[in-house]
Amino acid sequence: MAQDLRKLFKEEEGRKEVRMSQGHEARFLERLDKELPVGKKSSHFGFLNIAASVIVLLGLSYGAFKYFNPATIDNPDNTVVTNIRTLGDVSPDLKKVEDYYLASINLELSKVQLTPENKDLFDGYVERLKELNEEYDRLTDELNQNGPNEETLDALIANLKFRLNLVMRLKDKLSEYNEDAFKQESI
Repeated sequence: MAQDLRKLFKEEEGRKEVRMSQGHEARFLERLDKELPVGKKSSHFGFLNIAASVIVLLGLSYGAFKYFNPATIDNPDNTVVTNIRTLGDVSPDLKKVEDYYLASINLELSKVQLTPENKDLFDGYVERLKELNEEYDRLTDELNQNGPNEETLDALIANLKFRLNLVMRLKDKLSEYNEDAFKQESI
């Protein structure tokens, strides 16, 4: 049943050319026009389409303006300060310092081996870390309100250092605790 199309086309070349009946094309076009009429679409909502397009363009323009221009806040002394969200927004060097400390804190916390025996010790340190994190957030708010100054920046960096030291002490305490537990088991 399957036939080779190339063979069929070669055989057809030799045959006499088939002609369509007279007026076939005209009848076909008339029938096509009947089935698919070409007419103008009514534009009842043309004005609404234009208004919607204008609203979308205005919204996108406003969004781009807000995205590319930093937000500002007014201080009581009528100076305008750029909105600073973190220590890293003040300068690229401070961003490196902040990223270093935060990455180190997270790395050291991920290395801590939590067991049911040392859970109380760990929870105490985590509670203190939470307090330091809240203090860091308050200092960041102060930085946003008063603008960058040496005291606030030093306090933010000191907070990060203290948090890292606290995590290192937790790690040392847990290793001491594990060594003591190991010694007690071997006795």
